[in-house]
Amino acid sequence: QVYLTESGGGLVQAGESLSLSCAASARTRDYYGMAWFRQAPGKGREFVAAISWSGVTTFYADSMKGRLTIDRDNLQRTMNLQMNDLKPEDTAVYYCAAAFFPADYAARGEYEYDYWGRGTQVTVSS
Repeated sequence: QVYLTESGGGLVQAGESLSLSCAASARTRDYYGMAWFRQAPGKGREFVAAISWSGVTTFYADSMKGRLTIDRDNLQRTMNLQMNDLKPEDTAVYYCAAAFFPADYAARGEYEYDYWGRGTQVTVSS
């Protein structure tokens, strides 16, 4: 079981940056990959970024590539997402997700993840 808590959301202006964090509470020695998804009002949940346990494998959404950096600290059990040059269309609830994967494996599909946080709101004004 992995419990996830997101933080760092808020209201920013277009062009500004924001850093999201996800804290994991997991009583396991197994490896778990982590990811960020987002859901805008009236839309489905979409992939943002993912990282393997080892940090060797990372994926980014094409729509946000070049504006994102994902990393994790396994000792602190945290995952971070740095978002730069934010746009109004980035407004959404951002969710942290996790699943038990091999150490170098990361996934883009939401159905591959078993554990989810409650989300944090990111609002970008124009």
